[in-house]
Amino acid sequence: MSIAVSASIATDHLMRFPGRFADALLADQLDHVSLSFLVDDLQIRRGGVAGNIVYAMGLLNRTPLLVGAVGADFAEYRQWLESHGVDCSGVLISERAHTARFVCTTDDDMAQIASFYPGAMSEARDISIAELAQAHSLDLVLVGANDPDAMLRHTAQCRELGIPFAADPSQQLARLDGEQAIQLIDGAAYLFTNKYEWALLLQKTGLSEDEIAQRVGIRVTTLSEHGVHIVDKDGTEITVGVVPETVKVEPTGVGDAFRAGFLTGHTAGLSLERSAQLGSLIAVLVLETMGTQEWTLNKEAALERLAGAYGAEAAAEIKPLL
Repeated sequence: MSIAVSASIATDHLMRFPGRFADALLADQLDHVSLSFLVDDLQIRRGGVAGNIVYAMGLLNRTPLLVGAVGADFAEYRQWLESHGVDCSGVLISERAHTARFVCTTDDDMAQIASFYPGAMSEARDISIAELAQAHSLDLVLVGANDPDAMLRHTAQCRELGIPFAADPSQQLARLDGEQAIQLIDGAAYLFTNKYEWALLLQKTGLSEDEIAQRVGIRVTTLSEHGVHIVDKDGTEITVGVVPETVKVEPTGVGDAFRAGFLTGHTAGLSLERSAQLGSLIAVLVLETMGTQEWTLNKEAALERLAGAYGAEAAAEIKPLL
């Protein structure tokens, strides 16, 4: 299956604070908080939701289509992705703005404080899924966090063209109103959220769990260290645990990695359980690495970790995709 990923493309500025944000936050002073954290490290890496997902899919031997808007400074990033099997022909190059920037500080609890500058991403709304579909055979489009107008347009175009899509509003849920959120998920083959985003989606839309279930196919809710909860379109529920980490380095991009592994597995014919297990493997490789696209995939080590977490049968079934 041909998968397109429409979402943010960014440069990440990742910093580490050697302490806990919670120790500096005073509950009765939050209305006029003014804080500065002295960090130990700064890492500048390639990132963005779409960039992270397509990189992982490329390592899993897919050839995903990257869809997003960037600045003229994207040349080196493009070369990097293309060298890892990504089709960048769906990228729009802005003549006015730089590629988006994500600036994030992580503390010892893996809590994060971040800011995002959209830059060229705001022009993603000018990209037409309809035009891309004329040049590519699109079997699935993941619509992730991006310029809100781009997310709405790309979702609407998928519905109009009959192209299955995965809804992954994630960080942009805070920006969207209830009606916009409904437009983004209505008719989705997959709905991805984390636990907090799921609660926020229910609150913003005013819909019940059953009402959302009537609008989407497969609902996938990541639960951090507790794994992932999946509800199939027939109401069947499964929970899959994580692959135990050897070390926690940086949580940025872990959710993107899970989505890449899960969709790669499920569109290749794996069961929901096996797909979630593959997603969890890719997620832990990102968690253990500084930078969302600095990890590598060692087949033998991956199979050993899969077998250790889920058993030899699971590893054997996932093996062809590695």
